[in-house]
Amino acid sequence: MNFGKGLLSISPILVFLGFYVIVSVIIGDFYKIPLSVALLAASVWAIFIFRDLPFSQRIEAFASEAGSSNVLYMVWIFILAGCFAQLADKTGAVDATVALTIDRLPPAFVMPGLFLAACFISMAIGTSVGTVVALTPLAVNFATGIGADIPFFVAIILGGSFFGDNLSFISDTTIAATRTQGCRMNEKFKANFLLALPAALITFAIYIFGDFPINEAVASENVNPWLMLPYLTVIVLAIAGVNVTLTLLSGILLSVIIAFCSGFDFFTILQFMGDGIDGMGNLIIITLLAAGMLGLIKKAGGINMILKFLTCHIKGAKGAEGAIASLVAFVNLCTANNTVAILTVGSLTKEISGKYKITPRRSASLLDTASCIVQCLIPYGAQTLLATSLAGISPTAPWPYLFYPWILAIIVVISIFIYGRITPKPVATSK
Repeated sequence: MNFGKGLLSISPILVFLGFYVIVSVIIGDFYKIPLSVALLAASVWAIFIFRDLPFSQRIEAFASEAGSSNVLYMVWIFILAGCFAQLADKTGAVDATVALTIDRLPPAFVMPGLFLAACFISMAIGTSVGTVVALTPLAVNFATGIGADIPFFVAIILGGSFFGDNLSFISDTTIAATRTQGCRMNEKFKANFLLALPAALITFAIYIFGDFPINEAVASENVNPWLMLPYLTVIVLAIAGVNVTLTLLSGILLSVIIAFCSGFDFFTILQFMGDGIDGMGNLIIITLLAAGMLGLIKKAGGINMILKFLTCHIKGAKGAEGAIASLVAFVNLCTANNTVAILTVGSLTKEISGKYKITPRRSASLLDTASCIVQCLIPYGAQTLLATSLAGISPTAPWPYLFYPWILAIIVVISIFIYGRITPKPVATSK
C-alpha cells in the first residue's frame, strides 16, 4: 500500500476540516467561515490532486458525482421542503400548531415531547430526512415561543430522527446492513434495540430533569385551528409512510388552498413559494460541492486506503468489532451518506465477522449504529444541513447539544469491550 498516495487521496477531507472546523475553533466562531467556502476550497484541492485524468475530465468526474441520482433526489426534496416550509410559515400553519400545543402543554414537557415525536415518526417512516422536514419548523417555533435556544431544539429533532432511522424495519440503512451481513431484520432490531434504547432513555431523562432556561409561553388568542391542516397532514402522511415527495406535495397543495381562503392573492402565494425555494440555494450548493469532492476521494482510492489501514492490525474479537465500527464511521465521514458507507464496507465487514466469529446480527447492528452516529454528528450531512437551513442557523450550531448520538457512541464502545470478550475466538485453520 502506497501510504503517501493514500493519504494524499483523503487530504481534501483534511483541508475541509482544517479550514472550517479547526480555524473556527481557534477563532471561537463557527459563523465566520461559510461552510460553502470551506467545501469549495476542499473541492478545488480534490480536483487539483486527482492526477489520473486530464484536467477537463477531472471536472467532468466531479460533476458526475455531484449530479448522481441520489444527490439530485436530495436536491429535489430540499426544494419541496423549502417551498412547503415558507408557505406553512406565511399562512400561519406552524404558528397555529405551536400556539394550540403551548396552550395545553407545560413548557417543561415540550423538549421530551419533541424527542419522543421524532423517535416515533422516524421509526414509523424509516427516514431521518422525512422526520427533519416534518418537525424542524415546529421545533423552531416552539423554541421561539418558550424563549429557548433554537440550535438546542434542532438538536433534539436530529437525535430523535436518527433513533428511528437506526431501528426502523423500512430504513434503507437497516436494509443495507441486514442484506450485506446476511441476517434477518428482527435479529438486527433486537441487537440494535439493546444499544439504542438505553441511549434514548438517558437522553429523554436529560430533557426532563435537565436545568434548561425556558420562559413561560403566552398562548396566542383567536387561533384558527384550520390553519394547522397542512402541517398536520404532512406529519400524518409521514407517520403513515407515504413517500416524502408525495407528502410534501400534499402539504404544499393544502397550504396553497388555505392561502387563497385566507385572502392571499395568486402572485403573493407564488412569491412565498419562490422565496422558500431560493432559501434552499446555499444548502443545494453545499450538497453538490460535498458530493463532488467526496466522489473524487473515492475515485482516487481514498476509501480503499482507509479500509486497508483499519483492517491490517486486527487482533481478537474486540479488535474486529472496533474495526467494523471504525470502518463504517470513517467511510461515512468521507461520503456523508450512511447507507453508502454501509454498502461500501459491507462485504469486508462480513469477511471480518466470519473470521472472528462475530454473529451477523451483531455486525449488522454495529454497521447501522456507527454510521448513524457519524451521520448525525457531521455538519455536512444531509439531515443536519436540511434542519439548520430550515431553522436559519449554522450547520455547526446544534453540535454541542447532540446528546443522543454521543451517548449512543459511548454505549457502543462499552458494548464492544463487553461483547468482544464473550465472543468466541477465531478457529485456527490449517494451511
